[in-house]
Amino acid sequence: MDLGVFIPIANNGWLISKTSPRYNTSFALNRDVTLLAERYGFEFALSMVKLRGFGGESEFWDHALESFTLMAGIAAVTQRIQLYASSAVLTLPPAIAARMAATIDSIAPGRFGINIVSGWAEGEYTQMGLWPGQQHYERRYEYSAEYVTVMRQLWETGTSDHKGAYFRMTDCKLSPRPSVIPKIVSAGQSDVGMAFAAEHADFNFCLGEGVNTPTKCSATIGRLLKAVAKTGRNVGAHALFMVIADETDAAAQAKWECYKAGKDLDALSWLGAQAGNDDKADAGSTAQSMINPVSAVNFNMGTVVGSYATVARMLDELATVEGLAGVMLTFDDFILGMENFGQRIQPLMASRK
Repeated sequence: MDLGVFIPIANNGWLISKTSPRYNTSFALNRDVTLLAERYGFEFALSMVKLRGFGGESEFWDHALESFTLMAGIAAVTQRIQLYASSAVLTLPPAIAARMAATIDSIAPGRFGINIVSGWAEGEYTQMGLWPGQQHYERRYEYSAEYVTVMRQLWETGTSDHKGAYFRMTDCKLSPRPSVIPKIVSAGQSDVGMAFAAEHADFNFCLGEGVNTPTKCSATIGRLLKAVAKTGRNVGAHALFMVIADETDAAAQAKWECYKAGKDLDALSWLGAQAGNDDKADAGSTAQSMINPVSAVNFNMGTVVGSYATVARMLDELATVEGLAGVMLTFDDFILGMENFGQRIQPLMASRK
């Protein structure tokens, strides 16, 4: 089971709470988290793209770096770990994203890939006049499919003459080309998002579900596997989980209860409003999954809470899920969380030996 870290490109990590660890983001923080991941044998690190935060007392995600330039810096100080930046497809033309990827490949040959963000939070784009309108919700994966097609043509041949509904290339050139074709990852949870991944991605991130129920994500991964069976491609399923660990189960649970008690209602309200803009989204979509009231304080991502031994056992359970290729982890406190994971959790995991 491959391990990755979802690095804290925006402030306060992934807990929409006034009582969780509070920290701003910086290159230094993300560099240090990625270097720890590399030291402890993680296979990859991924940075999201976030163009507008949620506000509230916690100023949740109001302070965020840019994904490609951050990963270029990190590429220069790492040696082995695979790195993924995220492209918000409405903001970067595919030919520019392809050239940026080729540039980062020259810094870290064979170690760079792109996470495709099709765009679900309207407020991120209206602020810049880049929102195409309500119709984008229905066409965003068609748009993303053309986007990836153009990039792959440029990487593979150095030329694109793609003529589609959204992009029209005329003898578009790219040189130098990357040393290997960068991997494409996505994170669609809806049926159409899964179909996009099955056709165009190398990996798809599937949201874990529940607290201390690591294998519950098997249903979501099963949906991806069904979509992949139709295309015959090799597409890996990576689950997303948050780790909240401490010396004892009780101490870890106390932290989790504290974070939930301090949820930032104003920030959550903004998230809910954005997720509700797509009136045709199915219940399994990314946005609808994130705002489920069961645990919106951490986007309803799968969460493992417990002692170091308990977390190791649950992650070993996760490794038994059919079709799972890897897991991407977040932490309530990234530096401390990474150190504890590397020194006190991973050595107990049979799936990492």
